Amino acid sequence: MEANNQVELDLNDIIKARHEKLARLVEMDKNPYEIVKFDKDTDALDIKNNYDNFDGKQVTLAGRMISRRIMGKASFANLLDGTGSIQLYISKNDIGEDDYAEFKKYDIGDIIGVTGKVFTTKTGEISVHAYSVSLLSKSLLPLPEKYHGLTNTDMRYRQRYVDLIANPEVKRTFITRSKIISSIRAFLDNRGFLEVETPILNTIPGGASARPFVTHHNTLDIDMYMRIAPELYLKRLIVGGFERVYEIGRLFRNEGMDTRHNPEFTTVELYQAYTDYNGMMDLTEDLFNYIADNVIGSKTITYQGVEINIGDKWKRISMLDLVKEQTGIDFANMPLEECISKANAIGVEFADNVTWGKALYEVFDQKIEEKLVQPTFVTDYPVEVSPLAKRKKSDPRLTERFEFFITSREMGNAFSELNDPIDQKGRFMAQVKEREAGDEEAQMMDEDFVTALEYGMPPTGGLGIGIDRLVMLFTDEASIRDVLLFPTMKPLA
Repeated sequence: MEANNQVELDLNDIIKARHEKLARLVEMDKNPYEIVKFDKDTDALDIKNNYDNFDGKQVTLAGRMISRRIMGKASFANLLDGTGSIQLYISKNDIGEDDYAEFKKYDIGDIIGVTGKVFTTKTGEISVHAYSVSLLSKSLLPLPEKYHGLTNTDMRYRQRYVDLIANPEVKRTFITRSKIISSIRAFLDNRGFLEVETPILNTIPGGASARPFVTHHNTLDIDMYMRIAPELYLKRLIVGGFERVYEIGRLFRNEGMDTRHNPEFTTVELYQAYTDYNGMMDLTEDLFNYIADNVIGSKTITYQGVEINIGDKWKRISMLDLVKEQTGIDFANMPLEECISKANAIGVEFADNVTWGKALYEVFDQKIEEKLVQPTFVTDYPVEVSPLAKRKKSDPRLTERFEFFITSREMGNAFSELNDPIDQKGRFMAQVKEREAGDEEAQMMDEDFVTALEYGMPPTGGLGIGIDRLVMLFTDEASIRDVLLFPTMKPLA
């Protein structure tokens, strides 16, 4: 306890001293917060990558001072900007006695501007020999552990701004995330898809089976829902004549939180007229290969120590065949009672009065999904768990739907979209009954969407991919919170 009190006392002393330094600057009419502009002309990475072009030339940089070694009349410091860090050499003889005295009063974490000449030290480190140094913003709080890194996971998520300063690899993850999203847009744009925007506030939370967040619209005096999926709006656009549309955006589901789930998350959802779920499988493989080539530079990646082959032809297998292959339970030919008995024997639990389709799905969900490490398309889901997918003509108990799995987790979902308005209304009604029976994730009736289908929707393939999980895969992050700049956190007391 004494040690903790000492740390707190030392921190308070540090903060007090920094405030006193700021007060002195204000009294001297040198308030750094009044500076509105600083004209930098390059950055650290550009200098390091193109040293031959910069050697001996004057540059102007700006960034955060993250370390300093004062050696009498000269000092070395490190400046961190948006691209990386670079060493500075600051001498009293070059910047003047008064400015050097001021520089020595700067604190680690202060934002500074520097003009100087690029050179290489005797030890071979690319540096900037400063002619002038100015304080652009005062850091009133010290960096964590004297810039040895912010390691407290909870505080890293709560104070992402400090995490980005202290842990350069975190910044790299989010730069990669941005590049992945840009690549998704480029891939779809090049294939003739149109990016659109649909409402986030919905009167009916449709397009997925999930518990929504509820809010209230004061002017209309109605409850509304944060969207759980853009699907039904995007398919309305297919009805309206757009043949290829997509949306990248946030979804909101009032569900559990763990390493794979956050209440708000980002997806890309797309629809293409005149194709089916086989076309969506081809598109998915092409998209992942495009990202691997253009962002990562390799079709073989490592995730948590496991090598994943994005470039190989992905396995395609029906849920019926996969369950039979992995458990020996033949849902296609065995009576339901026998299937349930065999599933119980291997530890699968069912709700009372479980249907054939839900029993099949539960065996897959509870016993097989975790085994799907390499990219795998699992196809032909039961109708009961696929209210928006077209039935298989060869077996009406199933639908033309797939989910694809990598590293034992579902990464995306796709259908040959149901375009029969009579069938769609019947499935909505079945969902309504489940909702009335207490299933808060069951879908509501959307009469307007049924009306849209009555005008006629062409055969259509649709696909949704969770971008957060995709980024986790390509950046080798184990938790979804590590690929969200600001994950949902319970407020501190």
